[in-house]
Amino acid sequence: MARRRNAASRNGTLQDAIALLVQNQAALVAQHTSFLTELRELAADSARRFATIEQELRQFEQIKAILLRHEQILNELPEAIRQRIGFKGP
Repeated sequence: MARRRNAASRNGTLQDAIALLVQNQAALVAQHTSFLTELRELAADSARRFATIEQELRQFEQIKAILLRHEQILNELPEAIRQRIGFKGP
Protein backbone atom coordinates (compact mmCIF):
# COMPACT_ATOMS: atom_id res chain seq x y z
CA MET A 1 0.00 0.00 0.00
CA ALA A 2 2.81 2.38 0.87
CA ARG A 3 4.36 1.73 -2.50
CA ARG A 4 1.19 2.65 -4.32
CA ARG A 5 0.84 5.87 -2.36
CA ASN A 6 4.48 6.67 -3.06
CA ALA A 7 4.04 5.96 -6.78
CA ALA A 8 0.84 8.01 -6.87
CA SER A 9 2.65 10.81 -5.11
CA ARG A 10 5.44 10.67 -7.68
CA ASN A 11 2.92 10.67 -10.52
CA GLY A 12 1.27 13.73 -9.00
CA THR A 13 4.64 15.44 -8.73
CA LEU A 14 5.48 14.52 -12.30
CA GLN A 15 2.14 15.83 -13.52
CA ASP A 16 2.70 19.05 -11.58
CA ALA A 17 6.15 19.40 -13.12
CA ILE A 18 4.74 18.80 -16.61
CA ALA A 19 1.99 21.37 -15.99
CA LEU A 20 4.58 23.88 -14.81
CA LEU A 21 6.72 23.16 -17.86
CA VAL A 22 3.76 23.72 -20.19
CA GLN A 23 2.92 27.00 -18.43
CA ASN A 24 6.53 28.16 -18.69
CA GLN A 25 6.65 27.26 -22.36
CA ALA A 26 3.41 29.17 -22.99
CA ALA A 27 4.82 32.20 -21.18
CA LEU A 28 8.03 31.96 -23.19
CA VAL A 29 6.11 31.76 -26.47
CA ALA A 30 4.04 34.80 -25.44
CA GLN A 31 7.20 36.78 -24.59
CA HIS A 32 8.84 35.68 -27.84
CA THR A 33 5.79 36.75 -29.85
CA SER A 34 5.73 40.12 -28.09
CA PHE A 35 9.45 40.57 -28.71
CA LEU A 36 9.06 39.72 -32.41
CA THR A 37 6.19 42.18 -32.75
CA GLU A 38 8.27 44.95 -31.16
CA LEU A 39 11.23 44.01 -33.34
CA ARG A 40 9.12 44.19 -36.51
CA GLU A 41 7.75 47.59 -35.47
CA LEU A 42 11.27 48.81 -34.79
CA ALA A 43 12.47 47.52 -38.16
CA ALA A 44 9.58 49.23 -39.95
CA ASP A 45 10.27 52.49 -38.11
CA SER A 46 13.97 52.24 -38.93
CA ALA A 47 13.15 51.63 -42.59
CA ARG A 48 10.92 54.73 -42.65
CA ARG A 49 13.60 56.84 -41.00
CA PHE A 50 16.28 55.54 -43.34
CA ALA A 51 14.10 56.35 -46.36
CA THR A 52 13.62 59.89 -45.02
CA ILE A 53 17.37 60.27 -44.50
CA GLU A 54 18.08 59.06 -48.04
CA GLN A 55 15.54 61.52 -49.45
CA GLU A 56 17.09 64.38 -47.48
CA LEU A 57 20.54 63.31 -48.62
CA ARG A 58 19.42 63.55 -52.27
CA GLN A 59 18.04 67.02 -51.56
CA PHE A 60 21.32 68.06 -49.92
CA GLU A 61 23.23 66.79 -52.93
CA GLN A 62 21.07 68.97 -55.19
CA ILE A 63 21.61 71.97 -52.91
CA LYS A 64 25.34 71.28 -52.87
CA ALA A 65 25.44 71.21 -56.69
CA ILE A 66 23.57 74.53 -56.84
CA LEU A 67 25.90 76.11 -54.29
CA LEU A 68 28.99 74.90 -56.15
CA ARG A 69 27.62 76.41 -59.35
CA HIS A 70 26.93 79.69 -57.57
CA GLU A 71 30.43 79.66 -56.11
CA GLN A 72 31.84 79.22 -59.61
CA ILE A 73 29.73 82.12 -60.92
CA LEU A 74 30.84 84.36 -58.05
CA ASN A 75 34.49 83.46 -58.63
CA GLU A 76 34.15 84.35 -62.32
CA LEU A 77 32.19 87.54 -61.64
CA PRO A 78 35.13 89.97 -61.13
CA GLU A 79 36.66 88.97 -64.46
CA ALA A 80 33.28 89.18 -66.20
CA ILE A 81 32.80 92.70 -64.81
CA ARG A 82 36.29 93.75 -65.97
CA GLN A 83 35.56 92.50 -69.46
CA ARG A 84 32.13 94.12 -69.50
CA ILE A 85 33.38 97.59 -68.54
CA GLY A 86 36.42 97.27 -70.75
CA PHE A 87 39.02 97.42 -68.00
CA LYS A 88 42.49 96.68 -69.22
CA GLY A 89 45.11 95.62 -66.71
CA PRO A 90 48.65 97.07 -66.58
